[in-house]
Amino acid sequence: MKYGEEWKGRSEEQKSDQDPSAPNLDRRSFLQAGALAAGGAALAPLAANAQSDDASAQDFGALSGDHDDIAHSSIARLQALMSSHRLSAQELLDIYLRRVQLIDKGLDLRAFIQLNPDARRIAAQLDQERRRQGPRGPLHGIPILLKDNIDTGDRQQTTAGSLALAGAPALQDATVTKRLRDAGAVIIGKANLSEWANFRGNQSSSGWSGVGRQCRNPHILDRNPCGSSSGSGAATAAALTAAALATETDGSIVCPAGQNGVAGIKPTVGLTSRAGVVPISHTQDTVGAHGRSLADAAAVLGALTGPDSRDPQTAASAGHFFRNYTQFINPNGLRGTRIGVGRQFLGVTPETDAIFEDALKVMSSAGATLVDVEIPSFDEFNADQSEIIVLIFEFKRDLNAYLATRSGVPANTLAEVIQFNLDHAEEELKFFGQELMELAEAEIFSEAEYQQALIRGPQLAGPQGIDATLAANNVQAIIAPTNTPAWPTDLINGDAFLFGSSGFAAVAGYPLVTVTGGFAFDLPVGITFMASAWSEPTLIKLASGFEAAARVSRRPKFLRTFNPDGKSHGHNKGSRSMDALSARSASSASSASSVMQRHAARLDPFLVPRLKKPTYL
Repeated sequence: MKYGEEWKGRSEEQKSDQDPSAPNLDRRSFLQAGALAAGGAALAPLAANAQSDDASAQDFGALSGDHDDIAHSSIARLQALMSSHRLSAQELLDIYLRRVQLIDKGLDLRAFIQLNPDARRIAAQLDQERRRQGPRGPLHGIPILLKDNIDTGDRQQTTAGSLALAGAPALQDATVTKRLRDAGAVIIGKANLSEWANFRGNQSSSGWSGVGRQCRNPHILDRNPCGSSSGSGAATAAALTAAALATETDGSIVCPAGQNGVAGIKPTVGLTSRAGVVPISHTQDTVGAHGRSLADAAAVLGALTGPDSRDPQTAASAGHFFRNYTQFINPNGLRGTRIGVGRQFLGVTPETDAIFEDALKVMSSAGATLVDVEIPSFDEFNADQSEIIVLIFEFKRDLNAYLATRSGVPANTLAEVIQFNLDHAEEELKFFGQELMELAEAEIFSEAEYQQALIRGPQLAGPQGIDATLAANNVQAIIAPTNTPAWPTDLINGDAFLFGSSGFAAVAGYPLVTVTGGFAFDLPVGITFMASAWSEPTLIKLASGFEAAARVSRRPKFLRTFNPDGKSHGHNKGSRSMDALSARSASSASSASSVMQRHAARLDPFLVPRLKKPTYL
């Protein structure tokens, strides 16, 4: 029996609802390895006749009407329906579970790794509690999906997508899980992800894991969902859950938000607890949220915040956190503001640039003053190796500390994970390796190099980067594109990643907020708002103002593949920047070439010659 087949029988909900089959290195080279996913398993074909190019689901009729409207409703509306006794938590959960069966399983979306076998019981208890004493708060009875690197001390597994963690569940809830439960949320299940949050090896495909296999993009199913919070973004966009928890080390909340067309909040490091979350780096890891609107993501964030004795870094959030971030949602949030335009992030694709230019016009029309800015440390930061030194140095130590809390699983140290993968290479190493894990296990960087990187990287990213730009230009935030239109998933060659704007905030530990900026060829592109530590209220206000003014969000169509002859495949309808797409001239090509050179990487002599950085972690 293959190990993957053995795992299939271990979880009650997976039997019935899931089929897992299942130092001169600059940061740009780290960001171009093939994003987020770890893995190895062939991309399963769609079921025959599951859809036409314009169909939405295998049984779309079953998803239409009132139930479809409810599934796509905001958390505030769902709460209002339950408070007026027009909807129960059990009924809402059943609507989402039906969609999981038809879309996630029927269309092979693979956003879920497992369903919570206790979810219906919990929903029934919460309905009884509401009748007796009213709701606990805005998340009472609301189904929330957790990325599968977040512990649940129940019958669900926590695997980080790896068969090396398949076995006994975690012994207790992660702090963020417990806080969601205390807020009355129903944990609907666990989301697929890039295995080990994409800190495993080269040439990965975002959204692939040994347990969950390849997650797909719900807009065009053979396109990539980005990651590593792939399933969180895909499931939220497909309305398989009301919202989802996601994690980020560098880009793993905002890139899936951008490529799946949802809102994402990546909090300041320390605003939310990482206790009970499978780690990469305590310096950069953070837990945030995906929602179909920014208000939904903000509602979830409010349940997660506050100091936690299990995570000492949360002590710094005292005096900076709120329990209600929806208070900062403002449809007129751009009026009278001053925002920096990060043009240094442009020039990679004309589609991305055109959407960004349209977004700027929307912001200006909504009352924002836009100022072109330059991050003074931009080139030096992109040529720096501090981030990869910190991540490789911390990964072994942080992961071993986490694994010490787990029992009844095949691996309890990084060394054992590496050996497990070698012993189960057909299931885990078929398409790419574990070079990053091996480098971390070998401890290739010294304590002195690590300490220097801990100072140099955050200085370039924060005080000399984002902070200096905000101060010099008297702006409240900097905006940049989040992503390019999603690339085709390619398990053989890995991700065709071109661009990301998350790095400065990742290394500085600062927040990001991403909302949909527009569409190109039926694929969403995000706009990211960034600023200094603890600036979530400002970023939510600004981004919600843009979201209200732009009104560009769309429900996924679940297209089988990109159809160049289809009716809706170009840039945003009515775009005022179509010339940006048609002007594929020598000057445009020269500009793109210049940008790529500016981001170009040098290989690190300390690392294997072909090592590249994973796209998003």
